[in-house]
Amino acid sequence: MMLGLALGDTLGGAGGRLPAGGPLRAGVSTQLACFTAEGIIRAQVRGNHKGICYAPGVVLHAYSRWAYLQGIEREAMRRRWASPGTTAWPDGWLAGVPALAERRGSAPATVTALARIGEGQERMATTSRGCHALTRTLPVAVTGIGGIAQAGELAALTHGDTAAQAATVHAAVLTHHCLTNPAAEHGPSPRSGGSARDALHAGITALPSVGQGVTNEQHSRLVAAFRHAVDEPADAGRLARLAPDPTAPSALLGGLYAAASFPDRAAFRAALEFAAGAPDGESVACVAGALLGAVHGVEALPVDLISRHELAWVLDTLARDLLMELEDSPSGSEYVQGWDPHWWHRYPGW
Repeated sequence: MMLGLALGDTLGGAGGRLPAGGPLRAGVSTQLACFTAEGIIRAQVRGNHKGICYAPGVVLHAYSRWAYLQGIEREAMRRRWASPGTTAWPDGWLAGVPALAERRGSAPATVTALARIGEGQERMATTSRGCHALTRTLPVAVTGIGGIAQAGELAALTHGDTAAQAATVHAAVLTHHCLTNPAAEHGPSPRSGGSARDALHAGITALPSVGQGVTNEQHSRLVAAFRHAVDEPADAGRLARLAPDPTAPSALLGGLYAAASFPDRAAFRAALEFAAGAPDGESVACVAGALLGAVHGVEALPVDLISRHELAWVLDTLARDLLMELEDSPSGSEYVQGWDPHWWHRYPGW
């Protein structure tokens, strides 16, 4: 899912046309998704060791580290987070990745909200419906339905529009079903495409019953987008109508349509190239890549592209560490000794 998200972000940003050689550059959605995953890990560590944790606040701290690396409101960030006498800030291993300190596109609502960090979390959010609320939050799908309930709160840190928050939650639910759909392993042959559509259909069907606040209108749009992908797949005009702008609802509907239009494992790159043709191809391809990467697995991703992506190792490490933290808590807890003495230094839980 993480690598698929990154490939979609990169391919979408390039308009579907990548250079023949050389490294592939990460987009801003990928950078922010890295810090979402790291923030989730650190929230888990804090909960295990402190007994109490407000996960969105820990993820906000992660976005603040990204902002600091980007040169955004550095003094305000330091005043907010760096305590006198403590270790150097920003901390954690992700702050040492050079590619995360480079400007790779704009995330205006996120930057504007983070610039208000001194005003308090309840006053930071903009009124934006922008796509980054959704694309950066997709890693929360790994935490399960309980964790996904906080997806809207993660979006609301910077995007106050309720439609953006709802689309973020719904995208996380769909991605979760792609990650956990048993058809991905036990369904028809890998070339049949059944697993991708089965997983997406299961996620859409489950939305009204999992307490995620989907309205009838929102659900109908998702059902219609999926049906269009089955009945009239890969129609550029349809994609443009479903995803006409760089908003979170457009990213969700466009990404769903692109992923369901190309459900075969072998068609992963074709799906992203098609998604990249949307009016805001970057966000649509990002969502499509995350959905298809989640349902098909890393072995389905194009090796020639993954091996060239500048953040491939970082994304793979974060994904593995996120799963390890959720399943095994390497740093232990308040009452149990951990088995990895370096975990707290990598993911300090404060």
